[in-house]
Amino acid sequence: MKAIFFEQHGGIEVLKYGEIPDPQPAPGEALIKVKACALNHLDVWVRKGWKGLHLEWPHVTGCDIAGEIVAVNTSSTNWKPGTKVIVNPGIASIEDEWTRRGEECVSPGYRIIGEQIRGGMAEYLTVPVANVFKMPDELNFEQAAAPLLVGTTCWRMLFERGGLKPHESVLVVGSGGGVNSLAIQIAHTIGATIYALAGSKEKRDKALSLGASEAIDYSRFTNWPVEIMKLTKGRGVDLVIDNVGSATLEKSMRSVARGGRIVTVGNTSGYEVQYDNRLIFAKQISLIGSTMGSRQDFIEMLQFLLRHKIMPVIDTVAPLKDGIQMIKRLEDGKQFGKIILKP
Repeated sequence: MKAIFFEQHGGIEVLKYGEIPDPQPAPGEALIKVKACALNHLDVWVRKGWKGLHLEWPHVTGCDIAGEIVAVNTSSTNWKPGTKVIVNPGIASIEDEWTRRGEECVSPGYRIIGEQIRGGMAEYLTVPVANVFKMPDELNFEQAAAPLLVGTTCWRMLFERGGLKPHESVLVVGSGGGVNSLAIQIAHTIGATIYALAGSKEKRDKALSLGASEAIDYSRFTNWPVEIMKLTKGRGVDLVIDNVGSATLEKSMRSVARGGRIVTVGNTSGYEVQYDNRLIFAKQISLIGSTMGSRQDFIEMLQFLLRHKIMPVIDTVAPLKDGIQMIKRLEDGKQFGKIILKP
């Protein structure tokens, strides 16, 4: 089958587009024909690698998958070949105290399709049957693939971890990525006041069109906490969503209200962070970690998006053969919303 893959960690130059062996479903797995796969920054981080990440080569990334059932390797199943499906990218590989609480994404046995195991930037993939869901009839393949990983991440970071309420204010640090653009839409839908950072006038305008009350072009206003304090009359925001990390976390601390919360969900600028610790205890800030979400988070997120007719922003739809070019577009931060590949 055709796939985008790599056989060693490194820069974008290690990516290849070519043939790899077709996957075969193990017992309890489904074989899926991929119709659409959305890109995430996780694809970049996995390719670059980190200590303790051990992959089977060649590795294929791609977490957000919509497609069709080809075959199911179980003794009893209701899935029929040709059924349109989506895939929950989070896998609970063991049972432990966290999975028994319904907090499988906290478990050390939590795995993500495309991260520790092969993903969807290919013509076919195999996944546990428990991770397969019927694709909503009202969506096409691109729309169905777009919100899966980012939507689950948004749901958990905003509500389960961040505790966002309709009357509160939230600062989204960045707006062009899939997580941040969808976070603006979800927070706007519940009635929160949203402040967003954007890297250009074009992205600023798009953030406002999605529901941000105010959007700050951080290429012009580099000391953006001052602007946040002006907009909030010196109070700051109740919640900050920061997936940038090293370059922004201290500024996020200066932007949050006393007694407010900061949810850190990534580190696109680096994971080694320095900050003035007095900001934490003097302002009594809660610094909260969040990543991905549980099976229930996945289900509730999908129900919410469908009920409120929220469509994630799609930046580009491209054939799989152009995937390396599209990954570079993502890596360079040129996109606004999701990039979708179609085998």
